[in-house]
Amino acid sequence: MLESCKNAQERFNGVHKLIDRWLQEREELIEAYDAVKLEQMTSNPKRKLQKDFCAILVDYVSAGHFEIYAELAEEAKAFNDLRALEFAQDIYPRIDVSTEAALAFHERCGKDHDPACEILAAKFKELDALLSERFELEDCLIEVLHNAHKQNEEVQAIEA
Repeated sequence: MLESCKNAQERFNGVHKLIDRWLQEREELIEAYDAVKLEQMTSNPKRKLQKDFCAILVDYVSAGHFEIYAELAEEAKAFNDLRALEFAQDIYPRIDVSTEAALAFHERCGKDHDPACEILAAKFKELDALLSERFELEDCLIEVLHNAHKQNEEVQAIEA
């Protein structure tokens, strides 16, 4: 997506905009999650809230998997940040666990028509823990593969 960037600074700025948009999507995901969680406590949970949550969930994990992580890695390459790339290689498999769980939940959500289904409720609780860990790992990726380069650019600007 950012292949036309001429230098590391341009890539940094482009990735920064992508991350901002993606983190806004995370907020929408959290809001949808909270709505489903609150509805599960009622005697008549709504199927539409589950479906909306599942759609936002898949969009969010897909954006991370197919767009954001790749752009973060490209940024690290542009800055010759081998330490960040190694860190990412260690983190990606841990994030993949939550990606697989999110996709499985989405698939099950489409099959289980009863929003009060005990299996779906149990998977929802499991997803809660995985998403919490995922968000922490993603924040670490952003810090190591992106925010660290902002500091490099500020130092280079001062030295110039």
